[in-house]
Amino acid sequence: MSLSFVHEGVRSENNPLDAVDPRIEKIKNAGVVGAGGAGFSFPCEVSEQGGILIGNGAECEPLLSVDKETMTLFAPEVVKGMKIVIELSGAKKGFIGVKKKNYKAVEALEKAAAGAGNIEVSLLENVYPAGDEQALVYDILGRTVPEGGIPLHVGVIVNNVGTLVNISRALEGTPVTHRMLTVAGDVREPATLNLPIGTSFREAIMLAGGSNSRNFKILVGGPMMGCVESDLDKPVLKTTSGIVILDVDHPFMARKSQSVSARIRIGKSACDQCMYCTDLCPRYLLGHYCYPHLIMRAVPYGLSYTNIVTTAFMCCECGLCTYFSCPLRLSPGELMAQVKREMIRKGVKNPHARTDVKPPEFRAGRLIPVERLMERLELAPYYTDAPFRENGYKPQKVTIPLKQHLGAPSIPVVKAGDKVKAGQLIGEIPEGKLGARIHASVSGFVREAGDSVVIEAG
Repeated sequence: MSLSFVHEGVRSENNPLDAVDPRIEKIKNAGVVGAGGAGFSFPCEVSEQGGILIGNGAECEPLLSVDKETMTLFAPEVVKGMKIVIELSGAKKGFIGVKKKNYKAVEALEKAAAGAGNIEVSLLENVYPAGDEQALVYDILGRTVPEGGIPLHVGVIVNNVGTLVNISRALEGTPVTHRMLTVAGDVREPATLNLPIGTSFREAIMLAGGSNSRNFKILVGGPMMGCVESDLDKPVLKTTSGIVILDVDHPFMARKSQSVSARIRIGKSACDQCMYCTDLCPRYLLGHYCYPHLIMRAVPYGLSYTNIVTTAFMCCECGLCTYFSCPLRLSPGELMAQVKREMIRKGVKNPHARTDVKPPEFRAGRLIPVERLMERLELAPYYTDAPFRENGYKPQKVTIPLKQHLGAPSIPVVKAGDKVKAGQLIGEIPEGKLGARIHASVSGFVREAGDSVVIEAG
């Protein structure tokens, strides 16, 4: 079977829209995208090149419980989704990566996988960033992804467990209309919720009991890699894994809210070359040529795209160097991200492609426990469970953006005044483009149909 692959700028010879297996069509029709955060449309997630499938349930971001709750509640669907992708991709075996501290999820998965034969549960340590796909591949299989590479380069496919659940449901004719997400931080009742896509952040916070703070902002996606947001009317998307609420005066929120330009300016002038950012860098600890401290030294002197500066391509933007490693509270991660974006914009290619990468022997001793990370960020009081709470919530209005995935925005196939039913197609993939279909998450009347489709329940 020949399937296609598009991921981080890599494209196979096959057109991703040419898949002929009827199951692929069902998955595409259901609007399945990568639920881990990037939003790859489903044809990006499988390839005949892959020999091993990994279901990513490591829950990389601290404070979030969405993957844990998904695996605990829907383990049979996770396993069914694994079987489907194994069959479609031609993979020989599957592993579900889950932290061993999440014992209920482990028990549920082992029970669901019993008798499957080619699917195993692989236990992970509670370190950050355990859910990074390259770290995951090494921790489970002992394979190191080449510099500038992706898991497929070592014969591995990685799918988030939420993606696998949606794949399972797609084959039953159920489109993606809801999103599991965690609401955590400074809220009265931290919870993991299953909400219609397009529900506002404001309503999600209300369902978690509301905030304890009168003046707060939220981190969409989690504390480490999430972005600061103050507009509570923004909607939940297919890729929204969680929102973390913090008072605006909390030290971590204050730091996250600082402008990137200011952080970079301070970092250029104050770095003392201690090397802690490099010593604890997840990519460096996998053997990649990634030295954040050298970039911190090189950029202020105006050095162009030297062999040092181009190592920014290896940065996974996990935030560990900025929020944990640096004793001066500088921001090497932001500098590396800015350099990487600038190089991409100017068409600079990544020159680093070593395949003989090998993690140093001291890697295990430098992995950062999540508990230590939470203490450093002064988030330990919020490091609590956020159990699933069934609520059956039906918002009076949803705002559903037609761009919730990598690729081209969907084209609206409804207009203002139309009556729609939950699950009905409202956004189509543009002809000849890579994208994902969008469906109504509630029944009601279309009030707007532009870049977003606004539906009022009725």
